[in-house]
Amino acid sequence: MDTQYTFSQITDGFQVSNDIKPRRVAPVIKWSGSKRSQASFIVDLLPKEYGSYYEPFIGSGAVLYAAKPPRAMAGDVCIPLIALWKTIQTEPEKLIEHYTTYWHKLKNDGYLVFYEVRDRFNQDQNPYDLFFLSRTCVNGLIRFNGKGEFNNSLHHTRRGIEPAKIAEIIREWGAALSHVDFRTGDYRDTTSDAVSGDLIYLDPPYFNTKGRYYGRIDYTEFLDYLDSLNRRNILFVLSYDGKRGDINYKTPLPSSLYKRKFFVKSGNSPFRKVMDKEAEMVEEALYLNW
Repeated sequence: MDTQYTFSQITDGFQVSNDIKPRRVAPVIKWSGSKRSQASFIVDLLPKEYGSYYEPFIGSGAVLYAAKPPRAMAGDVCIPLIALWKTIQTEPEKLIEHYTTYWHKLKNDGYLVFYEVRDRFNQDQNPYDLFFLSRTCVNGLIRFNGKGEFNNSLHHTRRGIEPAKIAEIIREWGAALSHVDFRTGDYRDTTSDAVSGDLIYLDPPYFNTKGRYYGRIDYTEFLDYLDSLNRRNILFVLSYDGKRGDINYKTPLPSSLYKRKFFVKSGNSPFRKVMDKEAEMVEEALYLNW
């Protein structure tokens, strides 16, 4: 049975007790599997020195923001997500203006505004519209169907964060990530130029979940990728599997691929809360190859 330790006391294979509250930042984007509650723990595990930082499953960007690396690449296979990140980075004031306009329209004209914007986004995938949808939909979760269409609904009882507050958050994130090279593509493509001494943080979707995540990855190909990182002396931190309530998402990872493993509690599952109206604790594993 795993012994409970505070983060400052953890050693190989021991479970992280969240006795120490992690430092949190206000998210600019919410994404399934966000590591916002774990970001400070993960960053404290990173090596003191490394070359460039890569994050090919960027999601909500919580670890990237907390790490603040001087040289960084962030990527994802989800084209509209990367388009939104680039907009936050390069056009924060236009994004604020667009959100403010439609937030007031929603408030004054009613719920149909949300669905008009959603229909428009599903036609042209405008990142400005995606941001508005993400901040006014149920629990703020960006969710796509099998056709790549945004399919979350309006949060009727909470009509989105007020413009003045979100403006501060957008500006903060835009400035913090001004140096990041955002790329669209497969995790192998977006990290293809990594070299010895670089660091890659990997947060792929659970391998045995279906239908709720954008994109899928092949298990065998992913293991081959990890092996190639080891052979090229590239450091990696991998958020890989875990548990949600009584459900175990454990996926076999050959011990030859990593040196250390930790467990971190990450709060309740937002998808479980949205889909099934239940709150279940999520606990995830971290694998390090040094």
